[in-house]
Amino acid sequence: MIGVSDPYPRGVSTAEIGDWDAASRAVADAYFPHELTDLSGTDRPALSLRTVDLGGVTLGRLHWGADVAIACDYPGAYEVNIPLTGRLESRGSHGEVVSAPGQATVFRADTPSMITRWGATCSVLGVKFDRDRLEREADRILGSPVRTKLVLPDQLDLSGPASEWHGLVRALSEQLDGGLEMVSNPIVGAQLAGAVTAAFVLAVSPQDGPVAPARPGMVRRVLDALNDDPAQAWTAADMAELAGTSVRRLQEAFAEYVGASPSACLLDIRLSRAHDDLVAGVGAGTVADVAYRWGFGHPGRFATAFKRRYGTTPAQVLRGR
Repeated sequence: MIGVSDPYPRGVSTAEIGDWDAASRAVADAYFPHELTDLSGTDRPALSLRTVDLGGVTLGRLHWGADVAIACDYPGAYEVNIPLTGRLESRGSHGEVVSAPGQATVFRADTPSMITRWGATCSVLGVKFDRDRLEREADRILGSPVRTKLVLPDQLDLSGPASEWHGLVRALSEQLDGGLEMVSNPIVGAQLAGAVTAAFVLAVSPQDGPVAPARPGMVRRVLDALNDDPAQAWTAADMAELAGTSVRRLQEAFAEYVGASPSACLLDIRLSRAHDDLVAGVGAGTVADVAYRWGFGHPGRFATAFKRRYGTTPAQVLRGR
């Protein structure tokens, strides 16, 4: 038996499904493509699924009603699974993780992981973060000029620094039982997605480490100029002249205060602008058009750098994957 409710607002899905193939498709549509294995030997699951897409952040409650295993690569997004009841057992790059209520299992973007047992009694609150959105927010909050993959733990203790974030997503998940018109409103949803994302970054980022030294004026001037006009044909000499120093001293200052070279910062800014154009689609033109627009002289090298950064090709992003 398959039941999918229709009268819910845009961005909201709700389903009660008793067929394995249909259940797997419904979860894949809301979260990720995966390989599902029935560990219980039952002919029919009892899937209960309620989700809302806030725009870059998806919140949902999921209960399979059977013992299952799930293999997934988490393409393009991070996933945090919070057991509300029961146990969630998984295996990732750092070994076995078992989460129960009060804990959360974290799955990294574009990283193969295996949920070895999602118990029949295990109900999960799943929070899916679009990779680009989460990493951008982390850069903004942590003051990083260069995009890098987040370093996240395999498991979160929800009674620690993550408790406030946990309380926020629990409160929002309660809206899945009613009042969804508010959270599915695009304007309200965007604000809520921002709040959930920022709270998560603060929860998983170290708060007690040494404060990074203030960047000297030469570094700030170059970073501001690169952000203002990344398509310019910048050379190392151009940047050093702007900074009022030598090329070597500028590189040393960037290594000390930024942790990356000026050219690496420029590449990252260009890739970010190109990615925005490709995602927007409208007026982007071809992949080559986007590459040239943001200062890449060779579309092939642009595509290679883009895939290294985003895990997909520019063409796939432009086509909407």
